[in-house]
Amino acid sequence: MSNPADKKNPALMIAKVGIMAALCYLAFTFVQIKISTGADFTSFHLGNTFCVLAALLFGGLPGGIAGAIGMTIGDLLDPVYITSAPKTFILKLCIGLITGLVAHRIGKITLRDSDGQSQQPKHVLLWTVLGSSAGMLFNVIAEPVLSYFYKRYILGVDAEASAILAKFQSLTTFVNAILTVIIAVALYTALRPALIRTGLFDYNVGIKSKSKKQ
Repeated sequence: MSNPADKKNPALMIAKVGIMAALCYLAFTFVQIKISTGADFTSFHLGNTFCVLAALLFGGLPGGIAGAIGMTIGDLLDPVYITSAPKTFILKLCIGLITGLVAHRIGKITLRDSDGQSQQPKHVLLWTVLGSSAGMLFNVIAEPVLSYFYKRYILGVDAEASAILAKFQSLTTFVNAILTVIIAVALYTALRPALIRTGLFDYNVGIKSKSKKQ
């Protein structure tokens, strides 16, 4: 029998997503080093960190929405990146979904059994790393590829300039991915026991409950 207190509160989830979206925006906007490619800009930043962290804490869809909203707003408010906003929304949503799929649906890092016991720390750490890495691996591949086609065929940038930007983005995206995995995993590992102690931890995130047949 499920405990009513464990049921998700939509208003609370919206608040959580809003907070993480704000952190994504702040990390992207203020913890950023822009790199000029001649025709455009790319950057080192920590915005993806809180997209991945939100996916680990609350599930793939909430994490993806938080990252998509926060970093898309960051693009829209920056004249340099404003044209990249649609691409950013899609990429960050996918990062959250993939991270959540691996960490929660496959790794079940928030699973709590019928006796109330949660997963072992080693299991949680392993699948937290794998989930974060999967989301960032997607971004490392998709960011430069999507950027090339987006700028070439949507924005009308010439092929050479689009290719140059894609090469620079491959480097910055890879560095961003490494930093994101390290920091997001460290933050999740630190926050998890504290949230459990205070009763604020969300168990069984992203795991479909199986109802017993009568």
